[in-house]
Amino acid sequence: MRESQIRFIRQLGFPAAGASDGLYGAQMFQPRIIGGLVAMGIFFQSAWLFLALSAVLWWSTLVPTQNLFDAFYSRFVARPRGSAAFGVAPAPRLFAQTMAAAVTFVIGALLVLGATRTAWVLEAMAVIAVGAAVFRDFCGAACVFHRVRGLMTRQRPLVTSAAHGC
Repeated sequence: MRESQIRFIRQLGFPAAGASDGLYGAQMFQPRIIGGLVAMGIFFQSAWLFLALSAVLWWSTLVPTQNLFDAFYSRFVARPRGSAAFGVAPAPRLFAQTMAAAVTFVIGALLVLGATRTAWVLEAMAVIAVGAAVFRDFCGAACVFHRVRGLMTRQRPLVTSAAHGC
């Protein structure tokens, strides 16, 4: 595995000792699907697509044991390969899902309200965030989680800056 892949896994709250190609692939499944849906939403300027994506992300955050992305991956990708499904997402990954849910909701709401220029700004931010995750193995939302947690608890972040690249 590349160092960036291990760092990405650690950013999401998984231990480096458990880093594997299988875990990396499983963690990249959701950002890739979200990236495709965001691209479609932008192309069609579809408020309903953004709102539906937001609902799925909120569900995955509020009921992490029933994450639809993880369930789909486990059923149709991991099981046929003989891989084990992974458990509930750690807090940094849940935080990233929450941020994605909030941003996609606001984009959808802005499109419903006809505030397309403001929606474009958030759409650009979403493209940058998803692009960083998919193409650079970097989750900015997880880094925010580590920084805020460190400030809130007056402790060092869960993972040191050098280890997770934030």
